[in-house]
Amino acid sequence: MALLLLSLGLSVVAAQEFNPRAVVQRNYNMARVSGVWYSIFMASDDLNRIKENGDLRVFVRNIEHLKNSSLKFDFEFMVQGECVAVVVVCEKTEKSGEYTINYEGENTVAVSETDYRLFITFHLQNFRNGTKTHVLALYETCKKYGLGPQNIVDLTNEDHCYSKR
Repeated sequence: MALLLLSLGLSVVAAQEFNPRAVVQRNYNMARVSGVWYSIFMASDDLNRIKENGDLRVFVRNIEHLKNSSLKFDFEFMVQGECVAVVVVCEKTEKSGEYTINYEGENTVAVSETDYRLFITFHLQNFRNGTKTHVLALYETCKKYGLGPQNIVDLTNEDHCYSKR
């Protein structure tokens, strides 16, 4: 259900400028992903991890494809009401658009689809203490869209790190 609602959010995000032929679902050119991105929706099979103060609730500011094919995420998250900036580097795997990082367990981060211009969707799998958690995150290049379906965490309308810029 959350995936369906996230897809609905993606539809609204790109409705006016969307070109279905531009959507890429494999063989990603990650250099084209580099730039400023805004977190707008997250869905998870464990909502506690993406709700306010959840350990996987992050607000992406920038993504950079590095020369060694790693992916650098510049993000912010709230710690005791304060906005904390963090930079992490994810290591490339053998699969196109897939990376690994150790944060609150072992993680794989993979691009699900993108058009490089308006949106990108990442699928995170977190393995911690014998439990696997899935998170889908939808990012956009401009901060103008957003819905608030009840089974998805809408990151556009709340008081978080973006409001301090």
